[in-house]
Amino acid sequence: MLISVRLSFVVLLSAVGTATIERVQYDHYKYHPLTEITSWMEQMVKDHPDVVTVVKYGKTYESRDISLLKIGLNTGKEKKAIWMDCGIHAREWIAPAFCQYFVREILQTYKTDAKMEEMMKNVDFYVTPVLNMDGYIYTWENETTRLWRKNRSPGPEDCACYGTDLNRNFDANWGTVGVSFNCCSNTYPGTKPASEPEAKAVTEFVGSRKDIFLCFLTIHSYGQLILVPYGHPNYTAPNYDELMMVGKGAAEAVWKVHGMNYTVGASPDVLYANSGSSRDWARMQGIPLSFTFELRDNGTYGFKLPEDQIQPTCEEAYSGALHIITYAHDKTFSGAVANAAVTLWSILLAAGVTGATLM
Repeated sequence: MLISVRLSFVVLLSAVGTATIERVQYDHYKYHPLTEITSWMEQMVKDHPDVVTVVKYGKTYESRDISLLKIGLNTGKEKKAIWMDCGIHAREWIAPAFCQYFVREILQTYKTDAKMEEMMKNVDFYVTPVLNMDGYIYTWENETTRLWRKNRSPGPEDCACYGTDLNRNFDANWGTVGVSFNCCSNTYPGTKPASEPEAKAVTEFVGSRKDIFLCFLTIHSYGQLILVPYGHPNYTAPNYDELMMVGKGAAEAVWKVHGMNYTVGASPDVLYANSGSSRDWARMQGIPLSFTFELRDNGTYGFKLPEDQIQPTCEEAYSGALHIITYAHDKTFSGAVANAAVTLWSILLAAGVTGATLM
């Protein structure tokens, strides 16, 4: 009987030890297939049940649950929020890697860092690690599918091609510039705004809560850019000066980590004109701070960024994103300081002083 008890105890210790090792060994510096990311999300809830929950807020075309991690301290009050999504374009694997890194960092930091603890009390973080789940799975099939960009919905009846560019499918000057209505194109915007279930899920979830969101961050690659609204060259965001100021602050924060230069500006000025992006849609909904991050690199590896660059990419992008999030938080909960900074920046812009001349 004693032998039986001892054996059971050894088996139990072995199982616990194995589970612990598996958790410790989750590697944030490698790319993971969707099944592993989904398991990681579930593990985050188990490891941090007091601050993390999984929220399902839609289904993909192939009927997968679109899920996010809601992260924050329960104060019993209605809170403000920060939005972040990754992997809207399937081939941009560094983006989901960053969302996972971001979640790990804020969960590790808030218990020892007073500022992060304050933000966790005042805001909830809504983080979607992989928005375009169907497309992401497709990029893992083989080398011929690795560079797939769109979702996996079928085209119109007269089209044999699959997929809509989800970042052209939002109701923000939809279908006007930077798109192709050839359904086989990588920039096919769909048949109408939010025609795709993934874009519709974000539209409905964020749109029904738009008053609580302080900022909207959507993570892409590549190009080392921080993009502000709007993608259409004929429109300028009402708080363009503020967006540029905050974006340039984020770029400086990025640079301080590993010396990487990120360019800041509206898409027509620093990349290309486009319409129907989630960033522009969020700003049009009244969310004041809306940015697109285009992570490493500048084209050497492009969408196939090597795994040995995941860590430095995530470290610098985290610093940039945290700058924006901290600004958004402090503007709401310590408004006077942030508003004074915007006023100063507006005066400098009016005087012809830019980030380049200040350097």
